Amino acid sequence: MITGKTKLLGLIGHPVGHSLSPLMHNAAIAHLGLDYVYLPLPVKPEDLPVAVAGFAALGLVGFSVTIPHKQAILPFLSEISPVARAVGAVNTVWHTGSGWAGTNTDVEGFLAPLLACNRDWSQTSALILGAGGAARAVVAGCAQLGIPVVRIVGRHRHKLEAFQQSWVNSPVPVLATHTWEELPQLLPQSSLLVNTTPVGMYPKVDEMPVSASDMAALPTGAIVYDLIYTPNPTQFLKAASSTGAMAIDGLEMLVGQGAAALQIWLQQPVPVAVMRQSLRLHLGLPT
Repeated sequence: MITGKTKLLGLIGHPVGHSLSPLMHNAAIAHLGLDYVYLPLPVKPEDLPVAVAGFAALGLVGFSVTIPHKQAILPFLSEISPVARAVGAVNTVWHTGSGWAGTNTDVEGFLAPLLACNRDWSQTSALILGAGGAARAVVAGCAQLGIPVVRIVGRHRHKLEAFQQSWVNSPVPVLATHTWEELPQLLPQSSLLVNTTPVGMYPKVDEMPVSASDMAALPTGAIVYDLIYTPNPTQFLKAASSTGAMAIDGLEMLVGQGAAALQIWLQQPVPVAVMRQSLRLHLGLPT
């Protein structure tokens, strides 16, 4: 039951109607028996300044940030975590005595399923498809794992060069950039392949960022990670599994980043399994 004492959390973005975050956060809150509610809060880009001021006036405990506000929110924060500065984006904000503070839990969410793997990451070579905001979180995650070589594949050389240059003064591993035409030569030496592009996402569910025949060139024991969670699995992950690779879907990153954020707001452990189960039930996946 929502009352005048219920504490408020939310998600800002434009649009936010498709987001599954309210589902998993409210499932966790109900499981814990806490008087909180997590709400979708649609905010147009031009309304961001007045929205952030309004959240303070309303007493929001904190909020998640999604497209298109992950970079735009930065000037409104009095504190920004080192990982958020490295990534250049914030996805989790909470109120402090001196204003709003922000961090990026996408990195933690990306890492969650990988940390469960028994791997020597110092012997891993990562190949990241795409050079957008999601790719930045993946690069930061690879740096935390200690992966020595990270390669980025993109379509536009000038964007790739800008992406590479933006990490020059950051503690990231060897970062090389390549165009899409070079992909077939890179796959045989890539033991971690990550798709950060929207290729294969609903409604274009039959598309793949890498062909099934090219995927066969991955080394034995490779991990293939798709940040997309609808459909589940994607054609990309189906093809990866058929080659014997370990497949990880984007649902794990969604749950991981959400759990990390909720723990910041609530200042207590959160039921990750409950969050995961709520999403899998909603999507009609085995639990």
